[in-house]
Amino acid sequence: MSNEVVHTVRRGKVLEITIDNPPANAIGRKVTEGLSKAFTTLRDDPDLLVGIVTGAGSKFFSPGWDLKEGAAEIDAKEGGSTDSIDYKNEGGFAGITELWNLYKPVIAAINGYAVGGGWEIALSCDIQYAVPHATFFVPDVHRGFVADAGAIQILPRRLPHAIAMDVLLSGRRVDAEEALRWGLINEIVEPEKLMERAREMADHLAKGGPLALQATKAAVRHTMHLSIPDCFAALRDGSLPIYQAMLDSEDAKEGPRAFAEKREPVFKGR
Repeated sequence: MSNEVVHTVRRGKVLEITIDNPPANAIGRKVTEGLSKAFTTLRDDPDLLVGIVTGAGSKFFSPGWDLKEGAAEIDAKEGGSTDSIDYKNEGGFAGITELWNLYKPVIAAINGYAVGGGWEIALSCDIQYAVPHATFFVPDVHRGFVADAGAIQILPRRLPHAIAMDVLLSGRRVDAEEALRWGLINEIVEPEKLMERAREMADHLAKGGPLALQATKAAVRHTMHLSIPDCFAALRDGSLPIYQAMLDSEDAKEGPRAFAEKREPVFKGR
């Protein structure tokens, strides 16, 4: 699953994914291929319950799209455009931004600059920890294109309209303190403690029922655009198979039994 620019390590039920593409962990074809394989493995392997994604080094999580590679590919094609940069991988940009059926939680350990598509990777994750010097911005407008791998879709839903438009249009930098203030990250963590904190949370999540973890993330995705009454209706109409599988599972019986018997539950993911 690993390649020379994306490294993966299994640690129990956790898959750790590291973007390692010097000098700045830019996302080109090889990185996209590696990330797509890593995230689909996380999705498909029943022994894996949680993912962590980070960048190598101490300066960059990722600056996003590899513009030098992209420019070369555009110039090599007659009538080329940014539409011609199609990596044809599952999961969209970086293998995660459109992987809608990845219901296992992913933690972003943001070790530095998260720029453009790098920020979009982090926004696609469920929990975000960042070092104090982490910096977020989307310079795409000033590069002549649109931050359409998650930033224009997610930031207006997470931020007040005026702030989202300021960030998207101006490309201004958001430091870790401001990101925390707006709820775009969960915690600021000192660099030497970043992976320790991410692993601590990953191990905690992995103690949950496998189906319950996935059904929770799936239900949020499936219903977040609905009114509260419609959210209830959507969970009751059988349109979310993983939610129904959780309700019908042995794990859903094991949890209450373990509580009643004052012991730790033994979940089997079925």
